[in-house]
Amino acid sequence: MDGLTLFGLFAVTAMLVSYALEARSPWYVLAFAVACGLGSIYGFLQGAWPFGVVEAIWALVALRRWGRARTQIRNSG
Repeated sequence: MDGLTLFGLFAVTAMLVSYALEARSPWYVLAFAVACGLGSIYGFLQGAWPFGVVEAIWALVALRRWGRARTQIRNSG
């Protein structure tokens, strides 16, 4: 396995784990956003630009969700 494949494996594994744990903390939502960003980079480096674009969009969606989750926690306390 080459370095790019290992990077991609790490990115999608991080996405899976952080997505599964999102209900526990907004920080897992942020981790999911970062992992999606890494997945996007992997897609572009691999030459699969549609995957890179979709993962970049998912990263932005997750960042927005993270911001909302943090605001809700601040307002509830």
